[in-house]
Amino acid sequence: MLTLKYYQDKIEAGCDEAGRGCLAGPVFAAAVILPENFFNEMLNDSKQLSEKKRDELRVVIEREALAWAVASVDNEEIDKINILNASIESMHRALAQLSIPPQHILVDGNRFKPYGDTEYHCIVKGDGKYMAIAAASILAKTHRDEYMKHLHEQYPVYDWISNKGYPTRKHREGILVHGITPYHRKSFTLLDPQLKLDFNN
Repeated sequence: MLTLKYYQDKIEAGCDEAGRGCLAGPVFAAAVILPENFFNEMLNDSKQLSEKKRDELRVVIEREALAWAVASVDNEEIDKINILNASIESMHRALAQLSIPPQHILVDGNRFKPYGDTEYHCIVKGDGKYMAIAAASILAKTHRDEYMKHLHEQYPVYDWISNKGYPTRKHREGILVHGITPYHRKSFTLLDPQLKLDFNN
């Protein structure tokens, strides 16, 4: 059972990111402020959600949240500032777009940098503990998946429609055969050495 709030008397935003472990594409983040009476049974088990359920919940969250925003940091900036800093930067950008300024921020994970002077708490596995973080994780994931599906139309050989940029075998085979795109993260290990051995045998 997810908890609605950390502080009952503060306007609270949940933050999460998606795409941190991908080889290609931006990292996306979302910030969500839910109403005091928000409840949705599906949100209680966000880790187990199918793509269809995530898409359904996205509509509910975007309709019922008091405020929500999604932001991203592209692969070129990821290569410059590293993925951890890019993940935090994308969360800061999402927070900056909220129509209501939060008094407290709940962040999924254990790393964050101060956002102005707003109090924050990092919650490990927070998307399984707090509704606002779970809601943010769904928005970040669905918006990023949508972006990668559009890129797949330009670059179908990497199977981004299925892997969304994560390091699957098919994605790495695509890199091995066709090289990289302008959307690949050059600071990441794009090829698995074992994959080359498999191809040579």
